Amino acid sequence: MDFTNLLNSSGLANLEWQQAVLIAVGLAFVYLAVTRGREPYVLLPIGLGVVITNLPETGLTQFDVGEGGQQESGIFGIILHYGLSHWDLLPPLIFLGIGAMTDFGPVIANPKTLLLGAAAQVGIFVAFWGALATGLFNLGEAASIGIIGGADGPTTIFLSSVLAPEILGITAVVAYTYMASVVFIQPPLMKLLTSERERTIVMKPLREVSRTEKMLFPIIAMILIILVVPQSAPLISMFMMGNLFRQSGVVPRLADAASNELLNLATIFLMLTVGTQLTAARVFDINTIVILILGVVAFSCGTVGGLLFAKFMNLFLKEKINPLIGSAGVSAVPMAARISHQIGQEADPSNYLLSHAMGPNVAGVIGSAVVAGVFISLVEGVV
Repeated sequence: MDFTNLLNSSGLANLEWQQAVLIAVGLAFVYLAVTRGREPYVLLPIGLGVVITNLPETGLTQFDVGEGGQQESGIFGIILHYGLSHWDLLPPLIFLGIGAMTDFGPVIANPKTLLLGAAAQVGIFVAFWGALATGLFNLGEAASIGIIGGADGPTTIFLSSVLAPEILGITAVVAYTYMASVVFIQPPLMKLLTSERERTIVMKPLREVSRTEKMLFPIIAMILIILVVPQSAPLISMFMMGNLFRQSGVVPRLADAASNELLNLATIFLMLTVGTQLTAARVFDINTIVILILGVVAFSCGTVGGLLFAKFMNLFLKEKINPLIGSAGVSAVPMAARISHQIGQEADPSNYLLSHAMGPNVAGVIGSAVVAGVFISLVEGVV
């Protein structure tokens, strides 16, 4: 009898086919990360999280408080509650680390690239209105789906945790999956919408940016953005703070900790916890399929928006810009900038676009965080 009870309470006895499928998906993520090197810092921990959460009867993703206030929770339930849903802690920490690794020089040297970063956010609004048009999602969920178009994983997680925690796992994984797929999604669109002549446009080298400029830019940008969109403060303030740690040169240990130990630790907990949200009940749902479709539409429209706006700017500019850098306006840093450079070198091996593409790429990070703040202000105001 005891053996029977043990068998009936085991994971094998309670494993459903949907869970088995997702375990296989998680292992596929691990395979792609380890053997193909496909965004390993993202896909490896997310894949492991997917495997863990779909192993039955573990209780690792639960968050419960028992009688007398005693906590009875699994480790990933605790991280989800305090790190994401309750305190919204992990995404801002990621932004702190990213800021410590960011160079605003290309943006300062060529401010026009800020416009390309803004134009690439069009995908967010296309997906937002598309999600509402389906009738399957409320305002908060539509905003969380739309932000996928910014191709910024931490921002997607931050916004979803605030407005739509019930779809946090799906939106986060979709965002990171498409970020990892820029090499497949963007090049066909870039070649379709630009001519061979446009792809060979050579941009003059960027001017040298002084240390004073690099110090003033994050301070001024932080104050202005937060004054206009206060709800963007958790992401923008940490992003600019991390950059100031780096540019000041007086706190090398803080800059190093932010861009290494702290960023790595936050990435581990964030990616694992995101993966654990991909339960069978969430994934095998019609809404998930719609989110997948809207996600690729959002990402594609963001890419197209940046490209077309760059071509539009060239109608008025004496010194033309290579429209390929417009596609880097999505926030997939630095993957989108690398793709712009690679496609440009296919047309002209002597053309070096990476430094130019980093301008709209960094501008896209700022733009998606600002849009997230706008969504929070508008949606919370309505709700």
